[in-house]
Amino acid sequence: MSNFFTKRREPFRFMVWLGIAGSVMLFTVLLAAYVIRSSGPNWANVKLPNVFLLSTIAIALSSLTLNNANRAFRQERFDNYRSYMTTTLILGTLFILLQGWGWRQMVLAGVDMQGNPAAGFVYMISGLHLLHILIGLIYLVIVLVEAWRRRPYIDSFVYSVNPPNQLKIRLVTLYWHFVDILWLGLFIFLLVHHGVDLKPLL
Repeated sequence: MSNFFTKRREPFRFMVWLGIAGSVMLFTVLLAAYVIRSSGPNWANVKLPNVFLLSTIAIALSSLTLNNANRAFRQERFDNYRSYMTTTLILGTLFILLQGWGWRQMVLAGVDMQGNPAAGFVYMISGLHLLHILIGLIYLVIVLVEAWRRRPYIDSFVYSVNPPNQLKIRLVTLYWHFVDILWLGLFIFLLVHHGVDLKPLL
């Protein structure tokens, strides 16, 4: 019983879960507003840019490489850990670039937020999610910099057995998987309601 009261609390874990819960509520309200507004006037569905398919593949692969990084970290294969974390960061950055390319496709197609709430929702939903990705990338950079600064095995090992460092990596992983799953859900929702423009990439 005493262990229960003396156990060290983990406020950062609570903060991450609180942030996740807040994000879920935000997007739930946003999607509910989408459904309600879609039956109103001036609603004209627009096709999703085809490059969103590529960005979805990139973010899904980033979760796979992050899982591999965590496995390598636990098994003390620190060179592989650094490589997988670097790949995760690259894929996350690629996701952002592809999303930007998708917005460019929409702009070139004449899709803007004025006069068409459907287009506004697409920009808003993808833009808010992109903000979540940027936050995740910042923490990935922090963890990756720490990993590359400790290239000698002994330094990496000492870092890996430090509980606060283990917690940090677990929380970054938790958040990144969340934004990955969140995008998959949002993309499926938009895909069902809008479809994809299958024209060649511009």
